[in-house]
Amino acid sequence: MIPRCLTIAGSDSGGGAGIQADLKTFSAHRVYGMTAITSITAQNTQGVFGVVDIPGEFVYKQVKVIAEDIGIDSAKTGMLSNEDIIISVAKAVVDFRIEKLVVDPVMFSKSGFPLIKDDAIAALTKELVPLSLVITPNKHEAEKISGNEINSEKDMIDCARAIGSLGAKCIVLKGGHINLKEDEVIDIIYYQGNYIKLSYPRVETKNTHGTGCTFSAAICANLAKGKDVVESIKLARAFLQLSLENSLNIGKGFGPLNHNLT
Repeated sequence: MIPRCLTIAGSDSGGGAGIQADLKTFSAHRVYGMTAITSITAQNTQGVFGVVDIPGEFVYKQVKVIAEDIGIDSAKTGMLSNEDIIISVAKAVVDFRIEKLVVDPVMFSKSGFPLIKDDAIAALTKELVPLSLVITPNKHEAEKISGNEINSEKDMIDCARAIGSLGAKCIVLKGGHINLKEDEVIDIIYYQGNYIKLSYPRVETKNTHGTGCTFSAAICANLAKGKDVVESIKLARAFLQLSLENSLNIGKGFGPLNHNLT
């Protein structure tokens, strides 16, 4: 049976991030992609120009009908803009026993538009972080969740440990926004008390729209295919690097990645 992956996230009308990036990533990994849409955005490469949230009850219903009919081998979350949606998603994860859950704690768009209300961050931390198998925060998101400031590799390790204390089983702290080295990006994996450092050349491109979505979706796909946690992350990071190196110069702003590589 083909592995079945669910993305619980917002829709990006420009196709570069959100549900659309997740489905493209799932297809590239040859898994069956399904969606529970949390918000609809009017969005392009230049920014987010409007958001309409889906009621939490209906987000839950989307997950319910998929779980009861098709089944879910792994799932990921993306844009969860308010407390109602977060609580509904957490309830669905528990009710339908989604054990392989990747949480991408999306807080801002690439253009800086807020994608989560400030009062919902506490709900994300309390309700969803403890249910995650893998959580993939960037610098800003990790600082918001942990309350720690990140300016060094040691700060990254301390911050990952702090997020682990909140119940997350594996933390991947992404280093794209942390300029430890000019020509290198360092990510930190914290899993089962151990730290693993991943290092990749920094790709000089403005076309980075959807990097977080693509990375978390690729982890989700590899988990569904039976890969272990660390291998899933490493394979996903390699896929992200290739997608960045071949990113698409589309639109007038931050262009999208290229998912059509396999």
